[in-house]
Amino acid sequence: MEEILIPISFFLALFGIVYLYFSTRNKERLALIEKGADASIFTMGKQRTAPIWKVIILNLALLLMSIGVGIFISQILVSMGVDEDIAMPGTIFLMAGVGLFIGFKMTQNLDKE
Repeated sequence: MEEILIPISFFLALFGIVYLYFSTRNKERLALIEKGADASIFTMGKQRTAPIWKVIILNLALLLMSIGVGIFISQILVSMGVDEDIAMPGTIFLMAGVGLFIGFKMTQNLDKE
């Protein structure tokens, strides 16, 4: 019985959060429009940002490439005599962090264009 209750409760909680977010946002927007606010305030700040799909693809690609480089470097370190239990996770996490940092910097450049 627990195998069914856990996924159902997870999806119900997720649905509740999403529903609460969208219903609250809709009520706030309707209240602003009733008070005479211009509808263009809802799109302010979105014109100069890169599309989210470009940011996700860029960061995911750099993350996966840096994990691959981390595995390669860790294998080189293991062949040099470093303990595998230390070299593998340390190098993989280090290179993953470097890849995400490079992705962050590249995303800033996308936003400037």
